[in-house]
Amino acid sequence: MSRLIVVSNRVATPRHARSGSQGGLAVAVQAALEERGGLWFGWSGEVDEQPARKPDEFTSGAVSYVTSDLSPRDYEEYYNGFANRTLWPLMHYRLDLTEFSRRNYSGYERVNALFADRLLPYLQDDDVVWVHDYHLIPMADQLRHAGCSQRMGFFLHIPWPALEVFLALPNHRDIVKQMCAYDLLGFQTERDLANFQHYIRVEAGGRVDPDGTIMAFGRRLVAGAYPISTDTARVVEFAQEAADARQTQRLRESLRGRDLLIGVDRLDYSKGLLQRFRAFGTLLENYPANRGRVVMMQIAPPSRQDVPEYLQLRQHLESEAGHVNGAYAEFDWNPIRYLNKGFSRRILAGFLRQARVGVVTPLRDGMNLVAKEYVAAQNAEDPGVLMLSRFAGAALELDGALLVNPYDAEGMAEAMQTALAMPLEERRERWQTMFRRLETHDVDAWCKQVVGQLDRIGQG
Repeated sequence: MSRLIVVSNRVATPRHARSGSQGGLAVAVQAALEERGGLWFGWSGEVDEQPARKPDEFTSGAVSYVTSDLSPRDYEEYYNGFANRTLWPLMHYRLDLTEFSRRNYSGYERVNALFADRLLPYLQDDDVVWVHDYHLIPMADQLRHAGCSQRMGFFLHIPWPALEVFLALPNHRDIVKQMCAYDLLGFQTERDLANFQHYIRVEAGGRVDPDGTIMAFGRRLVAGAYPISTDTARVVEFAQEAADARQTQRLRESLRGRDLLIGVDRLDYSKGLLQRFRAFGTLLENYPANRGRVVMMQIAPPSRQDVPEYLQLRQHLESEAGHVNGAYAEFDWNPIRYLNKGFSRRILAGFLRQARVGVVTPLRDGMNLVAKEYVAAQNAEDPGVLMLSRFAGAALELDGALLVNPYDAEGMAEAMQTALAMPLEERRERWQTMFRRLETHDVDAWCKQVVGQLDRIGQG
């Protein structure tokens, strides 16, 4: 069996595993690497004025971990610049926040070339290379130019936008051409796949066959939709263990019998947090019986704190939470609990299990694993209700959720009211259909599906 080489912006080492911070994706990728033997390569997360020329190496069992530092200039242009101020907002349909800079694009290309050059000495002829996400789109193209002929796959964890949106990117053709240097492209949903195929047909003048084969830019490759999932059994275990943990007990006691609506999101403008707070305020305005009887807890760990748009979002959220609390709070009840901090996955699973409603309402999301984790964390005898944005990839799978339009505050308020009033029998029925899906389609199955497809392409 060929070695597996995983390339991602950040690398999860066994050191992270000991701290309990690894998510389901990292656990699944780690298992695949340990089964086949291989290497995980990426940025160390460190920024140094004079980065070492030689990557840092760490080996555990059959897996090697190789990481490189970035210079301040590389970090600013590659990571903060083109990746997170151009590709991220564009892919999430936020053209108003998209910054187009040739300097940042040059930095993006430069860092990908640097990473390819540093990965090259570690590659063996029969390796299978699996590259992850929008930070590293040019990686295969850079490796091909260096003479690499290994099988290479790419998975995009965020949405691929409609043609009219993607064409706003000045170098859109270069990006798609680089995508076609891979042998396998994986997208989260059929919608994302269709958007990419539309570009190939209309802009690239390529061909898309019924079996997913693409002919474009002189290359033959396969593209498919492979919806990622969570580590279902592990979330169930976490939720059961955390049900009586100290933090969960404290939360339960603080609620004093009130119903909990919960949101868990990285602090990002794509998550629809401001719209969520406004919808909750609308719930309290239009359905006054909920006053004093429900609590919304929003957990939003800060991210990309050196990007101005994120600082501005944090200020707006604090203002909106203060507005709702100022309008409706009583001396013994605050309607919104806004926590700008993170918790371990185990503790979060206990919080999710406690919540009557899971509020997952991004303006746009590739998949959104919190939606799946909320379902997995529920008590089968008394499950809560998932309220889910129709613009999240998970909405195409979780058919027991209440689908909402995050731009419609009154519609979301109505859905919150429906969820809070939903009878037990209906809650169980909705939950069971979703949980059965997550039992059979967990992150391990996803990982095996994608890597197995890449192996079959090699055999062909």
